[in-house]
Amino acid sequence: MEPVSQDRADFGPPDDGYQRLWTPHRMVYIGGQDKPADSSAGQCPFCRIPQGDDEQGLVVARGERCYAVLNLYPYNSGHLMVLPYRHVSDYTDLDEAETAELAHLTQQAMRVSRAVYAPAGFNLGINQGEVAGAGIAAHLHQHVVPRWLGDANFLPVVAQTKALPELLADTRRRLAEAWGTAGGGEEN
Repeated sequence: MEPVSQDRADFGPPDDGYQRLWTPHRMVYIGGQDKPADSSAGQCPFCRIPQGDDEQGLVVARGERCYAVLNLYPYNSGHLMVLPYRHVSDYTDLDEAETAELAHLTQQAMRVSRAVYAPAGFNLGINQGEVAGAGIAAHLHQHVVPRWLGDANFLPVVAQTKALPELLADTRRRLAEAWGTAGGGEEN
């Protein structure tokens, strides 16, 4: 075996002609840091968030039974989640009032996103259960993901990376400020 030269950096990526966009902050998510230890309401971050400060918790709007919050690990800028305050995991376990408010807040999230970011479309979705991709399966949450033409560029396709042009605090402020004025929504 040849000794490794200390004069050159043999510890970096291979010289393959590609540049790298490092996103080490994603390792927290990948490694499962801050994931609930179990499925109880006491361990659930979605149950704790509304008890704190809206700016710190990235809460954009509050309803009577549900609230809208930014995704801490967004797929795109403006990626919101709408969820009930009540710790419930299955969509069929929502009561009628929760179901109606979840739908209403989802519509308002789309209106606000259109007013603030002018997306070309949206992905809306609820991942039911861990096997379906729910990061926190114990607390139902609906994703509202703004989409633009061409946003599936080379970074996510080739590098499994997203370049987000705005800090979450700035995104939260812009969406929260527009919530009561975009498309007839109520002030929160």
